Amino acid sequence: MFTFFAKKNFLVDHLEGFVDIHNHILPGIDDGAKTTEESIELIKEFSNLGMKHFIATPHIMQDYYPNNSETISKALDTLKEALSKQGLENILIEASAEHMIDSNFEVLLEKKEVIPLKHEYLLVEMSYLQPSINFEAAIDRVKSSGFFPILAHPERYVFLFSQNKRYTEYKKQGILFQMNLLSLGDFYGNKVKKNALSLLDNGQIDIFGSDVHNLEHITSLKEIKISEKLLKIVQPILENSWLRFR
Repeated sequence: MFTFFAKKNFLVDHLEGFVDIHNHILPGIDDGAKTTEESIELIKEFSNLGMKHFIATPHIMQDYYPNNSETISKALDTLKEALSKQGLENILIEASAEHMIDSNFEVLLEKKEVIPLKHEYLLVEMSYLQPSINFEAAIDRVKSSGFFPILAHPERYVFLFSQNKRYTEYKKQGILFQMNLLSLGDFYGNKVKKNALSLLDNGQIDIFGSDVHNLEHITSLKEIKISEKLLKIVQPILENSWLRFR
């Protein structure tokens, strides 16, 4: 019997062993999990999908989430203690941060108060509506400070939707691109999905992250189906996350 429909794969069926380098599962310090109980619930859901290694990345955002190494370490210790009490010793969780490039970002760099991933990568973001005024200078400072800059969810920046050349310029600057898994579905809307697929087609995405904040995000993640063609593009990027950050 012939079929006129391309085979679709559930994305979550291919996340076994995936290292999630962007999420908001630490309790009570940003717009992610509000309590330790919520954090545990999120981790259990991830574990059921075969994901057991996480680098938590709470926001560092001067006017909203002024986190630092102390607040993040405290939340991480609280969560680790709760995981141990739950018998979830097979979960590996580390912590870094998602740094907003705002007026305070370069100050943190100067004071060596940024929190890198695996000592050498720095996850950064900016406003979805307009670029940070100091973006170019900040990226230069990131690199001169010895870090590889990773731009979080480049597919979601509205001001870049019609500026494809800007992505190419960013890549030439040595910026790594981290795409949210949810962008492969409809959660953020069709325009974000279309932009995400374009970046993947152009070979510009280096790393995936979940950017999960709550159970609604995981529910939406479970619903995402992708074609065989797209899966062939996605799988090596998923593996790259494991190779870089295991």
